[in-house]
Amino acid sequence: MPNDNLLSVTPIDGRYESQTKSLANYFSEFALIKTRVEVEIEWLLLISNSKSLKFIPEVSNSQQKKIINIFKEFSIQDARQIKKIEKKTNHDVKAVELFIVEKLKKLKLSKLCEFVHFCCTSEDINNLSYSLMLQRFLDIEFLPEVNFLQKNLNSLAKKYSKLSMLAFTHGQPASPTTLGKEFSNYSYRIKFHSDLIKSIKQKGKFNGASGNYNAHVVADKKVNWETLSKKFVNSLGLDFSSHSTQIELKDAMAFQLANTHNLNNVLIDFAQDIWLLISKNYLKQNMKAGEVGSSTMPHKVNPIDFENAEGNLSIANGLIIALKNKIQISRLQRDLSDSTVLRNIGSLFAYIIISLNSLKKGIAKIEPNKELILKDLDNSWEILTEAIQTILRKNGVEDSYTKIKSISRGKKLDYHSYIKIIDDLKINKADKELLLSLTPKKYIGLADKLAKSSFKS
Repeated sequence: MPNDNLLSVTPIDGRYESQTKSLANYFSEFALIKTRVEVEIEWLLLISNSKSLKFIPEVSNSQQKKIINIFKEFSIQDARQIKKIEKKTNHDVKAVELFIVEKLKKLKLSKLCEFVHFCCTSEDINNLSYSLMLQRFLDIEFLPEVNFLQKNLNSLAKKYSKLSMLAFTHGQPASPTTLGKEFSNYSYRIKFHSDLIKSIKQKGKFNGASGNYNAHVVADKKVNWETLSKKFVNSLGLDFSSHSTQIELKDAMAFQLANTHNLNNVLIDFAQDIWLLISKNYLKQNMKAGEVGSSTMPHKVNPIDFENAEGNLSIANGLIIALKNKIQISRLQRDLSDSTVLRNIGSLFAYIIISLNSLKKGIAKIEPNKELILKDLDNSWEILTEAIQTILRKNGVEDSYTKIKSISRGKKLDYHSYIKIIDDLKINKADKELLLSLTPKKYIGLADKLAKSSFKS
């Protein structure tokens, strides 16, 4: 069969392939193999340059450059060669080791061959590789995408900071807000979670088959292997795990996934709120020529971008739960159950990227239906009863809440009925004039100011 995305099993590599293909740079089989090669090479170079390990041959600057090029110039053909070796070894990391050995021989550096994968277990290589892949993706692609969305919401918050709008609690009209203030709420929440994600560095261990530096001490007990391992892990841009079994049990990764899950929930909440505002016709969607909303109802302009985002974020959250719950658990010093689970980390982020793209697309289409928004405000004078009872309390009127409730609960008030209530109040002149000057549109507190708050990422 031809290599056609119409034949893909998952929408990630099919329908949404154009949106997710950049994730191959971080989470594909090729990316994993390349990162393993990088970790192996960096360790080889570190120990060959370590003055404390006198039994390991030193390499010259020119030789170092050649060795570094093994992973810097790593190609798809190299990856295929490793997969070919793996068919014989039935071990993916051993295949990487043998590939590097072959490369060293071609470079006439056979003296280093025995020190490839020196004192390493496969998990030393794997845990660092996965942590590197995730950290790079978060820094280079994911957080910039999230921050771009947040920036868009900031812009909308400022643009519509003064546009008064009914708020809805329990789905019922409540004290007014502004459209801009509601956008700023989400900007604030997204920044909170993106800051948390940014603040956590992925961790890595490099301490051998049981986490105790057994082979290391046998090789040379005088060497401070803990310090050397920490230096190595830190040099890759990762935090060092001082205690582990054979497996670095990914507590930092699990925490990061939990943060991502929380961010996703905020995005779902946002998508649902925009959906509801569209359904109320408070937000209109700009139409695109040639688009169809329904196969049978020609009038429809459906909020499909926000529905798409909600659905894909839900799939991502399901995968997050599965991964998070597994990567922190392993029988005794190790089992292999985490390995196959970790291979799916790219999938969950692919669904989030698809969702972020849908949200960006959806946001670009919407604009407020100002006429309807203001009309609904003008038809809802009962929302000012909060202001009335507040002023009554201020004036020391006993049981003020109950008094206002008795004349307003479950009732619609218009301008004239509102004025009559105010006229009958026994309060000071200034407060009465204040209430008389109020309208649903004006009753927005500090919403305008709050909407203009800047939440920079």
